[in-house]
Amino acid sequence: MTVRGIAIVAVVLAGSLPAMAVEVSVSASPITQFKDSGVDERADGLVFRGGIAMVSQDDTFGGLSSLAVTGPDHQVTFASDRGNFVTGQLVYDDGGRLFGFIGVRIEPMRNSRGMLLPRQYAKDAESLDTVYRDGVPVAVRVGFEHLTRVADFALTDGVPGGAAREVAIPDWLSDLRTNERLESLCIAPPASPIAGSTLLLTEEALDEDGNHRGWLLGHNDKGPIGYRNSPVVNPTDCAFLPNGDLLILERGVSMLSFVMNLRRVPADEVRPNTIMAGELLLSAAGGTIDNMESVAVHTAPDGELRILIGSDNNFNDWQRTLLLEFALPE
Repeated sequence: MTVRGIAIVAVVLAGSLPAMAVEVSVSASPITQFKDSGVDERADGLVFRGGIAMVSQDDTFGGLSSLAVTGPDHQVTFASDRGNFVTGQLVYDDGGRLFGFIGVRIEPMRNSRGMLLPRQYAKDAESLDTVYRDGVPVAVRVGFEHLTRVADFALTDGVPGGAAREVAIPDWLSDLRTNERLESLCIAPPASPIAGSTLLLTEEALDEDGNHRGWLLGHNDKGPIGYRNSPVVNPTDCAFLPNGDLLILERGVSMLSFVMNLRRVPADEVRPNTIMAGELLLSAAGGTIDNMESVAVHTAPDGELRILIGSDNNFNDWQRTLLLEFALPE
């Protein structure tokens, strides 16, 4: 994981990776303030619904780069940049506030032959979304950096695993072999004009006009797409709202502090041969956030549509694993 303007050197210990699925205990402490906003108060263009800071004594937990809902009862899966799936259940109190992450299971990703990924170069999973068939989640689609590729993994009771099924991507994208390239992946919902298409966005692969290069994978909607470059920040994840509008999470560093933006792109602007820009919904910097890398949309227990934004601690003790929750104002 890289952030423009800062070099973060991570020492990866191969022995810390599980060979088989393991269950870990994760503790969560509540987050009740976002910038100057308390819970249920307006935060820029959204409403802050609270959040949690997660920690575990197990050193396989961390590096959470992307997340998606993969099963009922608020079951979610994170992709870890050490090539693991981290699956568990989000739990809420009687007031509808997120307060925990339980039943956590960590399982290593595998290649197309069902073998463990051989080295870190092949393990850097940065993006993830759920594949639905007739409204039922059947797989997760994962984007990898370094050894750039996209692969599907079957879901069993909401838990991904098994052999990877490689998804064809353009040669220009697979030829990008650094950790600044394929950073975002999301799949358009049924209400979208490009329903079922997969959007791929790069972090620092720019076109001749300085825009972030991307690609749409679809049967009818296929081809290049771009995203307008901004100072300081780069796109780091994306998620579609049910109406087809696109959320893009941006992340960067300024004055030695992490910076985060969340933008909304109208559904009719997400199509091949366009340059997307988007309306700014949320921005933050400093201690209220960390290295925010993941965004997902889900339905809370009370039926409210909510946006989850998570951080990647890069397996560093001085960083935090946060999961913040927001709602769109009525």
